[in-house]
Amino acid sequence: MSLAAIQSRLTAACAAHGRAPGSVQLIAVSKVQPLDRVVAVLDQGHRLFGENYVQESQAKWPDLRARFGPVQVHMIGPLQTNKAKVAVELFDAIHTVDRPSLAEKLAKLAQARGASPQLFIQVNTGAEPQKAGILPDDTDAFLTQCRAMDLPVQGLMCIPPEGADPAPHFAMLAQMAARNGLSGLSMGMSSDFEVAIAHGATHIRVGSAIFGARDYG
Repeated sequence: MSLAAIQSRLTAACAAHGRAPGSVQLIAVSKVQPLDRVVAVLDQGHRLFGENYVQESQAKWPDLRARFGPVQVHMIGPLQTNKAKVAVELFDAIHTVDRPSLAEKLAKLAQARGASPQLFIQVNTGAEPQKAGILPDDTDAFLTQCRAMDLPVQGLMCIPPEGADPAPHFAMLAQMAARNGLSGLSMGMSSDFEVAIAHGATHIRVGSAIFGARDYG
């Protein structure tokens, strides 16, 4: 697979479901990828990337932005509260607001800076005990809390349970966003992004299908 192949599948999925191609943003997930692979995708003109780790992003993106100009980098992995200060300086969006303590920290930083990245609330649609995220029944109340703190919540994010049909999870997330007046839906990965687009995804997160398999060694 390649960037061009994924973009072509994205365009086809949008056409199949009556979506404008520009309504879905492709986040190229570059975590733990060798620098030459990331540079190759930048060379093809792509300018939206996703990262999981603050430290890795700190080491990688300031230099790449200096070299390639404006590049959007989104945080799509769990964010430790003690790394929030660095994260708000480094990332254009954070997709993993998943607990009140993190929301409070981000609100304080936003007040101090006079600015904030775009924010997505991570919802644990499968209510999986090992997975981060706000439980579906608590999402409306948590969003109300975030709005009371003036946090710019743009949308919701989910990662359906592995091996499960993702469609009901995407449908649930879309319903929650709609009833709360949120436009952003960060959902869908390499294996299921066409299904996510059918359910209204605005941001899809694709990594290995663009860059090749990761080597965690």
